Amino acid sequence: MRTTDLVIVGGGPAGMAAALAAYEKGIRDILILERDKELGGILNQCIHNGFGLHTFKEELTGPEYAARYVDMVSGTQIRSLLNTMVIDVQGGEPCQITAMNRQEGMFRIEAKAVVLAMGCRERSRGAMNIPGYRPSGIYSAGTAQRYVNIEGRMPGREVVVLGSGDIGLIMARRMTLQGAKVKLVAEIMPYSGGLKRNIVQCLDDFGIPLKLSHTVTEIHGKDRVEGVTVARVDENLNPVPGTEELIKCDTLLLSCGLIPENELSQQAGAQMDSVTQGPIVNERLETTVQGVFACGNVLHVHDLVDNVSLESEKAGAFAADYILNGESDWGQALRPKIPAKSKSTLPEGRDASSQLICIGCPVGCLITVEKKEDGSLSITGNTCKKGEEYARNEFTAPVRTVTSMIRVENGRGKVIPVKTATEIPKGKIGECMEQIRSCLVPAPVRVGDVLIEDVAGTGIAVIATGNMEAAQG
Repeated sequence: MRTTDLVIVGGGPAGMAAALAAYEKGIRDILILERDKELGGILNQCIHNGFGLHTFKEELTGPEYAARYVDMVSGTQIRSLLNTMVIDVQGGEPCQITAMNRQEGMFRIEAKAVVLAMGCRERSRGAMNIPGYRPSGIYSAGTAQRYVNIEGRMPGREVVVLGSGDIGLIMARRMTLQGAKVKLVAEIMPYSGGLKRNIVQCLDDFGIPLKLSHTVTEIHGKDRVEGVTVARVDENLNPVPGTEELIKCDTLLLSCGLIPENELSQQAGAQMDSVTQGPIVNERLETTVQGVFACGNVLHVHDLVDNVSLESEKAGAFAADYILNGESDWGQALRPKIPAKSKSTLPEGRDASSQLICIGCPVGCLITVEKKEDGSLSITGNTCKKGEEYARNEFTAPVRTVTSMIRVENGRGKVIPVKTATEIPKGKIGECMEQIRSCLVPAPVRVGDVLIEDVAGTGIAVIATGNMEAAQG
C-alpha cells in the first residue's frame, strides 16, 4: 500500500497544470498517474500550431506546449508513474486509488485528495448508426492523427471526413499535406463545429470543399472502404431522398464530437451533469465524492487547451487547500462557465476576394478589405491590431506556418514533429512539403534543432518541435 498527499489521474496538460498549482500551494507529495509512455497527453500528437496564445503569449505546437509543462514538472519534486492504468478511484478519508502497470502489477494508493484529469475521447462509428459493413479504412480522426503524426503511417490516399470539428478540419489538412486527396468534409449541422481560423487554414487554403447539412448515409466496401454515400439532410437532420451522391474513397475519418472520459468518475459514485457529460462540481471544482476534484476535458470539452490549463490550475489549488485545511461544506453545484463558441458559418454573398476570416486568434473576425483609388487598402471589421496586420498581409502576400513531421533514422520512433521557424509564402507550401517528405535525419533530435536550413528557397529553416532519442541496440 502506497500513501501520498495528492494523486493526479492523467498526465496531459490538465493533470500537469493541476499538479503544478498544488505544488505552488505547498503540497510536495504529488503523484501523477499516466497511462501513456510519456507526459503530455493528446498534445504529443497535435503537431499543428495554435496553442499557447493565452498561457504563454506565443503560438506553439502541441508538443511544444506540452514540453513547457513537462519542463516545469521536471523542475519540482512532483513524481509520475508512466504506462500506468488507473482502474478505480474511491473518495473519502483517505481516497483509495487502484492502478496497475507491468512492473508492479496491481497496486493500491491511499491519498488525501485526487484530481481527475483523464481528458476526453471521440465518438465512435457505432454511436452514429451508419449502415454498411465494417471494412478497414474507417478511423476516428484522432486515431488517424496518431498514425500519421506519431507512427509515421498513412491511413489511406483518398479521404472523406465526416464532421467538421477542429480535429476533423486539422486532419483534412494533415492528410492533404502528406499527399492524400481529401474529397470533402461533410457536416450534418448547417454550421461548422470548428474554429473559423481552422476552416480557413485547413480547408480554404487547400480547396477542400465543406458540405454543410450533409452526412454519410452508407459506407461501401466489404474488406476495404470503396466509397461512401453522402446526402443532404433536412431541418430535422434526416436525409433528403434524391440528394444522395456516391464519393469514391478508401478512407473515412470520423470527427463527430468528443465525450468526457468519465468511467472512473462514475465508478467513484460522482453525480454526473447531463449537459456537460462531466461530473457535477461545486465552486471549488470538487465532485460530489469527498476529496475528488475534476478539471479539463473530464469536466466539459474545451475548445482551447489554454482554457484547460487555467481551469486545472484552479482545481489543483483547491485540492491543495482541501489537503491543508480539511473538508468544508460542499456548498452548491456550479456548472463551469463554458465559453460560447460562435457557429462557423459564412455570411450569404461573402466575396472571398474582399472578405477574410482572421486566423490571428480564435475569435475569427470577418474582415472586409477594399482597395482605394490611390492604391491604399481600407480594412474594416477587425477588433484588434493583429487582425489589421493579418488582412493586409493576406490581401497582398499571404503567409503560413507549416507544421509536419520528418522521418528519423535509428530513433526510438519513426518521425519527429517539425515546423517552419517563421511563416513562409502560402504559395510555397507544396514545395516545402515535398522537401520535408523527402527528408531523413539521424537520431537523436532535440527541440529547436535545425533540420532543413533553407526550405523551398525561402531562406527559412525547418526546426524540430519534439525530441527523439536514439534507439538502443
